[in-house]
Amino acid sequence: QVQLVESGGDSVQAGGSLRLSCAASGYPFSMFCMGWFRQAPGKKREEVATIDAYGTSTYADDVKGRFTISRDNAKNTLYLQMNSLKSEDTAVYYCARDLGGYCPQPGLHNAFPYWGQGTQVTVSS
Repeated sequence: QVQLVESGGDSVQAGGSLRLSCAASGYPFSMFCMGWFRQAPGKKREEVATIDAYGTSTYADDVKGRFTISRDNAKNTLYLQMNSLKSEDTAVYYCARDLGGYCPQPGLHNAFPYWGQGTQVTVSS
């Protein structure tokens, strides 16, 4: 079955960097849209970045220029490089898989049905 396991979360100072990883298994990784999401305490889960099966990526406005999503299909691994971290980036970060190769529009119902367990990122100012 589909398994997604995130790692790389940590506590860092504002301005620092982290790279999150998501190890995928149980399906042909290269064929599907993948995404990173985050949820801060008391807030709704939000989409951070997506990358489709063809390498096209999208970003939330507040992470553009600071975060980079990438995938290594040979390693079945999704990455999120996070630079210039801010306190407002503090959240649990999740990776997720969609049902197709192209990524859905943000907020689409029933999108990304497969999720990892999350990894905590804490940024202190």
